[in-house]
Amino acid sequence: MGSKYQKSVRGPLTLWAFMLEVILILIFFFFTSYETSVKEQEKLMRTYRDFQDVIIMAVLGLGFLNTSLRRHCWSSVAFNLFMLALGVQLTVLLDGFLNQLSLRKMVLNLSSIQISTMSATSVLISVGVILGKVNLLQLLLMTMIEVTAFSATRMVGKEVFNMDNHISMMYIHVFAAFFGLTVACCLPKPLPNEAEDKEQTATSPSLFAMLGTLFLWMFWPSFNSALLDIPDEKKKALFNTYYALAVSMVTAISVSALAHPQGKINMTHIHNAVLAGGVAVGAPCYLIPSPWLAMVLGLVAGLISIWGAMYLQVCLQQTLDLHDTYGVQYTFGLPGLLGGITNIVLMALQVKWTKISTLGYQILTDSGAFSFTIIMGVGSGLLTGMLLNLKIWKSPHVVNYFNDQTFWKFPHLAVGY
Repeated sequence: MGSKYQKSVRGPLTLWAFMLEVILILIFFFFTSYETSVKEQEKLMRTYRDFQDVIIMAVLGLGFLNTSLRRHCWSSVAFNLFMLALGVQLTVLLDGFLNQLSLRKMVLNLSSIQISTMSATSVLISVGVILGKVNLLQLLLMTMIEVTAFSATRMVGKEVFNMDNHISMMYIHVFAAFFGLTVACCLPKPLPNEAEDKEQTATSPSLFAMLGTLFLWMFWPSFNSALLDIPDEKKKALFNTYYALAVSMVTAISVSALAHPQGKINMTHIHNAVLAGGVAVGAPCYLIPSPWLAMVLGLVAGLISIWGAMYLQVCLQQTLDLHDTYGVQYTFGLPGLLGGITNIVLMALQVKWTKISTLGYQILTDSGAFSFTIIMGVGSGLLTGMLLNLKIWKSPHVVNYFNDQTFWKFPHLAVGY
């Protein structure tokens, strides 16, 4: 069947994208200015490397991570960059207005862009659930809603639950995973047989996906430590993240081989499970006092991720018709839950046991903050899914799922594509 993308989405996509960009430019013109102090310029040189690492993770890491399908590679990389570029602009403004709760001019610095880039990665994680089943216009709408919801979640978490900047950001994994899964619940299902055939992986795309995994693996310590200012906490975050990632890598390889009757390794497991350790230690990384605890978290996270890839994915699809294109629930969701629970426990252990009332308050506050993040992810995801399911967005027909030809101009149709 021929593609209907050009006829159905070209006009609305161009109109909405240009209108939104013009509005953003005007808002930046009237309500933003650059930091000009000498102190900020000195801080810029110290923080630029962390900022650069976060950008590489978002653009190359998450961009190439979702490219393993044999007919859906171009869209994964390019749409990822589109959503990141749009999401950063929106988040810079949202964070500025929400933090000062006024319309006066906000001062922008490198930290503003870094935090906005990290926040915008929530969309890049969530979209892994629905990539190949929606068009770019729907992704534009999803980006606008999700970055708004996540910025609001972080602000409420800091103001109501007294969360610090690091914890409110590290809960991004569970927020994004539950957001994406809830959106997927609202999309048409089950998938047709033709789509299931195109959903198969291929050797060359899987190699590019592994490239994305390598970028994420290398730069994840920078992501987990980027918002920590105290040197000792930053050191612990860097070391613990590396140890957890190392153990989850070894676990993924060994358990994947063990699970196969002939001892062969599944590349899908490697794409996802090797990152589980970095996700699991995200929130508590600066609280972990010894390397062995980070390594245990990496081990458990790797096992959970492999289990999810082998059994949970199939279970959800057969029982709930819930389809997760790139396994976000076992790459980010389950390890993120493990990390959130670990953070609550470690925070409680810091409270003196003689102060029972303080301990109870600490557990209640931390549990409330974590639960609130999940509730916001599910709630905003449900709203987004219901909106994306409206016919006005001209969603791709199911026979065009997981196919770059639906969205891109090909100079020729190569045999075997």
